[in-house]
Amino acid sequence: MSDPVFWLGLSVGLVGAGMFALLVTLLPAVRQLAEAGKSVKLFFDTLQRDLPPTLEALRLTGLEVSEIANSVDDGVKGASNIVKKVDNSLEGARTQTQNIGITTRSVAAGLRAGWQAFVAERETTAPPPALPKRRSRPPLPEPSVTPIKSRGRS
Repeated sequence: MSDPVFWLGLSVGLVGAGMFALLVTLLPAVRQLAEAGKSVKLFFDTLQRDLPPTLEALRLTGLEVSEIANSVDDGVKGASNIVKKVDNSLEGARTQTQNIGITTRSVAAGLRAGWQAFVAERETTAPPPALPKRRSRPPLPEPSVTPIKSRGRS
């Protein structure tokens, strides 16, 4: 047993048996790795086929949303301008109403002052001279009415 060739052969045999056992246990894992590689290849093919149209659709949707946002923004600006115009119109109407009130009060005050001046002037002046009395005329005589006789059928 001290022969070195025996021990060399035995160790080579044991290493070979260990390698064989390792190979046998590795075969199912290698098969599953090959199946996983096929699945990954199918997944990447599907992505390559479906992802570009999806990304294009997302890009177009983003553009449409941007256009809608701009349109809504324009609508809001237009509505804001209309509200400002209505507000300005209401402010103008309020100002005109105030001016009408002031003018009406001024005209009323002027008429009142004029009437008071007219009445005061009339009270301070002497009464107008009396007009001569008219002579009464005798009544007109009653017209004499003669009945009209009808000529015709009776």
